[in-house]
Amino acid sequence: MLKTQLKKDFDRKDFDAGASALKILTWYFVSVLFIRSGIIPFSTIIVFLLRLFGAKIGKDVRIKPGIYIHYPWKLNIGDHAWLAECRIENLEKVTIEANACVSQQALLLTGNHNYTSVNFDLIVKPIVLEEGAWVGANATVCPGVTLKSHSVLTVGSVATKDLEPYSIYQGNPAIKVKDRVIVT
Repeated sequence: MLKTQLKKDFDRKDFDAGASALKILTWYFVSVLFIRSGIIPFSTIIVFLLRLFGAKIGKDVRIKPGIYIHYPWKLNIGDHAWLAECRIENLEKVTIEANACVSQQALLLTGNHNYTSVNFDLIVKPIVLEEGAWVGANATVCPGVTLKSHSVLTVGSVATKDLEPYSIYQGNPAIKVKDRVIVT
């Protein structure tokens, strides 16, 4: 029953994985063997492999081993961004702009299901982290959310709606707790 339902979700005419079954399978094994395993400790090699599979990545990007990226061809990362051992479930496009940071065990989640539908339909929406945004450790960014310029989602918080620029959000669901003041 469950297998049939999952197959039905991914066989929908409006869902596009963005790659052939062979590319998806190849990425799965490359990801498991070389990236998620931590066997490659160098960010430059991880960036190279992600680019090889279609990720658009700027210069001087740091990506830690152990990261999980569902579909690299649906990932855009700007210059000088930092990604720790996080999970990017990008069934839809994820954009991480310059100088943004995604901390340890954070989750960027672009897909969910319509729990009011008898078919439990798959819903996918893109995520955008604008320049200088920061997702704290163990925080979750839900489908369709934009973290505006230099906003912060604190440790363990859940963003269910857009975060205002230069603001700090906390809790579940995350609410603004104060302005972010950057000292130069």
